[in-house]
Amino acid sequence: MAVKSTHLVSVKHRISAGERARSNKHRGGVLWFTGLPGSGKSTLAVETEHKLFNNGRQAYVLDGDNVRQGLSSDLGFSHDDRTENIRRIGEVAALFADAGFIVITAFISPYLKDREIARQAAGAIFHEIYIDSDIETCERRDPKGHYKLARAGKIPEFTGVSAPYEAPESPEFSVDTQNLSVEECVDELVQYIDLKLVG
Repeated sequence: MAVKSTHLVSVKHRISAGERARSNKHRGGVLWFTGLPGSGKSTLAVETEHKLFNNGRQAYVLDGDNVRQGLSSDLGFSHDDRTENIRRIGEVAALFADAGFIVITAFISPYLKDREIARQAAGAIFHEIYIDSDIETCERRDPKGHYKLARAGKIPEFTGVSAPYEAPESPEFSVDTQNLSVEECVDELVQYIDLKLVG
């Protein structure tokens, strides 16, 4: 990406990360959910956000379809557009986390290199979470009917069918949505978050 902005001077906040953490009773962080379409990313993100909120945590979900209706409405699904979409949301997620939020992102983000760009934006507060389910299970679920359309050739460059998915090599955490219930997965995620951002 060519950087076109020059002569910028960063504004320094008067509130430190430690002060935000003491006020919120947890640290900010980016929980980057990645997985095949239909693996359960959005479902788990929303349910985890709800449970965190009920536990008094400042949490917010950034979901792929929602972001593409606004921030990334000018992007398609080519490799370059996917890269730019992940770059943008990585920067936004890092800002939310810097403000003290537990940010949960739900993006396929199929390429290792792109997820590394998102990690670089957030630094040490980035947690790659693999929402792990095989393609057969995801296609059987097909909650949005996208696999059926992709198999019929009506959705080009669909991840898992006509475009690749590069699974995480060493995620900070993974949940097995193929064999565990939504409730079990959410419990595991909240335990992980409490350990890393609360304890």
